[in-house]
Amino acid sequence: MIFKAGVKLMKKLSIYFLLLLLISACSTIKHVKKNQQLLTKNNIYVDSAKSSNKDISELMMQRPNARALGLPLSLYFYNLGNPNGSKTPAEWDKNHPGLYRFFKNTFSEKQSISVANSFIGLNNWYLTSGQAPVIIDDKKIKKTERNLKTYFQNEGYFKAKITSKRDTVGTKKGSVSYYIEKGKPLFLDSIFLKIQSPVLDSIYNANKQKSFLKNGDQYKDINFINEAERITKLFRNNGIYHFDKNSSIVFDEIDTAVYKSNVDFIISDRLVENNGEYINIPYKIQKIKKINVYTDYSYSKKDEPYNAHQAYNGVNFYAHKKLKYNPKYLNQSVFIKPNTIYSDSLRALTRIHFRSLKNFKSTSIRFNELGNDELEANIFLTPTEKYTLGFETELSRSNIRNFDVSAKFSLTNRNAFKGAELFKISASGSYFNSNNGPGWEIGTDMSLEIPRFVAPFGLSKLVPKSMFPKTKFFTGINIQRNIGLDKQNITAGLNYKWQFNKKKTIQLDIFNTQYVRNLNIDNYFNVYNSEYTKLVNLGEKAIPNVTPPQNTIGNFDAITNYAGQIFNNSTALNRDEVAELLNITNRYQIITSDFLIPEIAYMFTYNNQENTKDASFSYFRIRVANSGNIMGLLSNQVNSVGEKTVFKIPIAQYFKTDIEYKKYWDLGDNNVLAHRTFVGAIFPYDNSEIPFSRSYFAGGSNDIRAWRTYDLGPGATPPGLEYNIGSFKFLTSFEYRFNVIGNLKSAIFMDAGNIWDISNSRILNDSAKLKDFKSLLNMAVGTGFGIRYDFTFLIARLDVGFKVHEPYLTGNKWFQNFGFNNAVFNIGINYPF
Repeated sequence: MIFKAGVKLMKKLSIYFLLLLLISACSTIKHVKKNQQLLTKNNIYVDSAKSSNKDISELMMQRPNARALGLPLSLYFYNLGNPNGSKTPAEWDKNHPGLYRFFKNTFSEKQSISVANSFIGLNNWYLTSGQAPVIIDDKKIKKTERNLKTYFQNEGYFKAKITSKRDTVGTKKGSVSYYIEKGKPLFLDSIFLKIQSPVLDSIYNANKQKSFLKNGDQYKDINFINEAERITKLFRNNGIYHFDKNSSIVFDEIDTAVYKSNVDFIISDRLVENNGEYINIPYKIQKIKKINVYTDYSYSKKDEPYNAHQAYNGVNFYAHKKLKYNPKYLNQSVFIKPNTIYSDSLRALTRIHFRSLKNFKSTSIRFNELGNDELEANIFLTPTEKYTLGFETELSRSNIRNFDVSAKFSLTNRNAFKGAELFKISASGSYFNSNNGPGWEIGTDMSLEIPRFVAPFGLSKLVPKSMFPKTKFFTGINIQRNIGLDKQNITAGLNYKWQFNKKKTIQLDIFNTQYVRNLNIDNYFNVYNSEYTKLVNLGEKAIPNVTPPQNTIGNFDAITNYAGQIFNNSTALNRDEVAELLNITNRYQIITSDFLIPEIAYMFTYNNQENTKDASFSYFRIRVANSGNIMGLLSNQVNSVGEKTVFKIPIAQYFKTDIEYKKYWDLGDNNVLAHRTFVGAIFPYDNSEIPFSRSYFAGGSNDIRAWRTYDLGPGATPPGLEYNIGSFKFLTSFEYRFNVIGNLKSAIFMDAGNIWDISNSRILNDSAKLKDFKSLLNMAVGTGFGIRYDFTFLIARLDVGFKVHEPYLTGNKWFQNFGFNNAVFNIGINYPF
């Protein structure tokens, strides 16, 4: 299926490429009739001043065709088609008789019909994927005038005057100007409040300082709407279950003929039916008397009896046959409590909390009246399947793996221990072909997510249930062959996560330990071929009469013996060459060393995105981590280079901080400007080296896209190592995203950044180190464009990056390798940030 989707995508991309060639020949007025005008612009003038107010622009019944990069690309694409084209093969035969007969006579009638359908389908695709020209319509201009009139009346300008004018700006092109004279606004003079129910009057007066309506304020319709919303929430969260703003709240006597007006604010009694007649009765505060939770509700079994019952803290839990959920734990999601007043917010919180458990398909909460002031709450939970099997496959390619096919099998067990826990186990494997030959990778992971805090000494009470606390235990093992030095990774951890509010999330990793073991050190020089090359260059000077061994698998001992001979004859080398020889040795020790990484971390995330359609929002994340502090204090063992060890395994000891900020601006017409900045630093201590897996790298499809993964840095160091890493990273990116045609999207981007060393590593020269702010001038800069296709469930992405500034060059560092010959093509899934 993935292969077919890829073929389909490539076919469409080919068509889109032809489109780009044809754009210059397309006219925006190709399908605009003689007596019509294409709308090119809306001009809005408020009190003679030109306005670009977005709220006012949204009221336009007609807007010019959407633009990207200043061009109406979707209109160009539409114009490739013909809205009056053939709809059937018979019509196509009539309009193209010569071509139709050619296929009929050469092949068959069936083939000619097939060709006709293909051309009809292509024409329809142009029309449906593109955007038809927006033709100026006088009726829609009048509707826009009425919209503007209503808008300014809602702002208090009841005497506003709206006029419009059409202007010709070119052949079959025009613009529309709207002229708005606001006039004087209306102000609220006095507000007379009349609340019929005494209980409502008491609640309102206790909170009237928060009112949106104040004497002397300018009339704004939104303030009346907000006040109605406010008091509705106020009453319904204070026990007034039956309160309805639509039948109880009235704003009366707004005199628009003057510039100051009194407001009558009336909150009437409850209207109920009694023996066929409607009467008004005062509102009452209603309390929750009884709570029932039906844990296995389904519509098909709604009339069957519930034979299993258990009460916990005044809440009744029911099931048809057997209670599969422990009431003690399930009750933690019930924020509605017996003998408390009714509250809309607690009702909503209960529903959201049950949904967050990921154990129930739906949650319905209904209330029945037991009396004038008592309610019964019924919570109906429809469980999802207890076991879920998952299977994923992927075919990919990267600069490290030429061909990679992988598969993952997973099993999810919901309500594993009757407390709505989620237990997951997965097994994965991949087979690939790299520059070092074929290889494979296998792994398994297990996790247990508990929807509450599991902590000793009553620490779980520090975070309220309303913040959706979660505890997660996880472990896993991964084994690689022919990836680097064939590492074996064993992980185990415990973290706590809670949602401080809708925008802020906190995660605390109490125990996150990884053991990294290299299984194939003998493959070192084959993987890091650049180290072998440097060694040979030094050997040609130190031991010119010794032939260096071939860099092949199985020659590791011969190469290390060759390195030993160079050391024994290092007197033939100058000072810099001796330093380089030491660096080769030190790099070997760091990369081939096993590590135990016991990490604790704190992470704070802020995200003010309202929903998935919100294209203007900010994102901020900071993570602070420490490794080896406690274990280092407990250990009294050290190795030959002074590193703390446990069972002769070096303990990684460092402090690490990552800060990431993202900002998105909605520019309208599906155009978005996206920005990201990332800063990260890692500081080792107690003679510890930084594990490879915790170091920073630059380049790749989600990084600086003009360089491949691991190709850049550190600092101004020329490319050489296969895997370049650093202890400090700075990255910033800007990306302008826009729609092209249909599901095809595009982007123009610029990335800047690099990695540096701040650990004072003895194996790196000064050009790789971050010494002061001048070192930041060694940032790499890349730019490029991307093509993305939206498959709804994912976005396939191809980005082409061009090198603008290369910090490692001598002399002029700008635009020296800018062009397609040195471009980097990145294939990715979804947006890079």
